[in-house]
Parts: sequence; C-alpha cells; structure tokens
Amino acid sequence: MHAPTRYYTISPPVELTNYVRFFWVFEMDLPPQQEYVYRSLADSCAEMVFHYKGLFTSADDLTDRTKVYSMIHAQTNNYRRFVTQGSFGIFGVYLFPFSIPRLLSIASNELTNQIPDLKSLLGQSGVDLEEKMMLALDNTARVKIVSEFLINRLQQQRKAPAIIQQAIVEAIRKEGKINIGEFPDQFFLSTRQFERQFKENAGFSLKTYSRILRFHSALKEFGDKQISLTELALNCGYYDQSHFVNDFKSFSGYTPGQYFKGFAEGTEYRQAD
Repeated sequence: MHAPTRYYTISPPVELTNYVRFFWVFEMDLPPQQEYVYRSLADSCAEMVFHYKGLFTSADDLTDRTKVYSMIHAQTNNYRRFVTQGSFGIFGVYLFPFSIPRLLSIASNELTNQIPDLKSLLGQSGVDLEEKMMLALDNTARVKIVSEFLINRLQQQRKAPAIIQQAIVEAIRKEGKINIGEFPDQFFLSTRQFERQFKENAGFSLKTYSRILRFHSALKEFGDKQISLTELALNCGYYDQSHFVNDFKSFSGYTPGQYFKGFAEGTEYRQAD
C-alpha cells in the first residue's frame, strides 16, 4: 500500500510522564470507498483511543457496527482486526497499565483484553472529553485537552502501590528479559502479595507480562533483514526458536517470517516517516 501515511509520537507534559508513555497520531489518506484493515497486537500497556476522522469497526465480527469514537484499549494478550473505509485519523494515549486504577478506580486485570468505550467507563466526563477531542482543530489542541483531563483525574484518584509501579516499569525497561522466580525478591513482598498486586496493576501475571514484553522487543527488529530468526529469538530472551515462533503467532496472528516480510496488516505506521 502506497497511500500517504503519517505516524508520529508526542511526549507528554512532565506531570504525566509517570503514567503516560507517549501520545501518538496515525493518519492515512485513502479514496472514500477503499477499505483498510488494521490489526492490533498483544500489548503490555493500555491506551486511550480517539477516532477523530473515520470510524473503525470489528473486522472479525461483522455484526458489531456500534459507533464508538473513543475507548480504552486495555492491555491484551490477543490480536484483533478492525476495518474502515476511506481516510482516517486516530489519536492515542499510550498508558502504563497501572494508570488504569488511577484513572478509573478499577483494577487493571478487570479490563484485560477488553475495549470499553469512554462513555460507559467515565459517564458524562467521558462524553464531554470525546466531544472536545472530536471537535478540536488539530492534534496540538488534542494534546492539551487530554493532558488537562488526565492531570485532573490523577489528582482525584488513588495511587498505585509505589513498589508495584516500580516493578512494572522495571519489567518494561528490561523488555521482559527477567528471571521470573527471582524478580519479585527485589521488591520486598511475599510471592503471593507480589503476584496479586502485580496482576491488579499490570493486568497479567508476571510470567504472561514478560512474554508480551519480549514479543514487543522482537517487533523493534522490524525491517532488519540481517538477523536470523534464531538470533532474534535469543536476543529477545527466548531459549529456543520454537517458543519464540509460538508466542509471536499467538500475539500477532503471524509467524515471525510472515510478519517481517512487511506485508502484515497494520504495519504501515512502522514504515511511515
């Protein structure tokens, strides 16, 4: 596909850096009747998503035609496919998973693998936020609108346990390349306490979370033709290629070989300037 594609990220204001990893924008110019399928992959983090131009619906469930313009795409170990027609524009807020309890007063694991709309989750404040984001003149204005909203929410809600927040950030920093048995010992909690609090704030057990993180470390190698799958598997913390291939297919729907050929759905943003 050679349609004009724009993807870029924006750093959050300093007040949000502990909760928002970055804002992102994905736009594509297409003829009105041309269909585009986007595939979302397994992800260790959650995100708020605003469809300010065009509308995506489920490509796997053609009976699902509810018009939803804003949503929380929670952390997930699944891939999904969405379809739209014509040009589109999406604004996203890429969140650490422990932001969910702060923003919504809901344990992260209660939303795992779900995509609820903001109106259902936030009531009238979700309605107001969606309207402002849809009517904003540009993405600079959207950054300001959603930043003010999030800062206000963070001031009102309870904090995640600092030690667990630290553990999640450390797992992300190490891209899941950790010793599952020894990792909890760094945070001075019993194994049971650690697993319970980690799941409440990350959405998954430590073992599953680290698998998703290692999968994303492999995605960073997109376009590198000089590395073999065996080398890639070892670089990403896998003991052998078969476990790597199985995880990759489970989390993306493709084998690594299929994905890295560059023809997978939803990879255009990786090739955008």
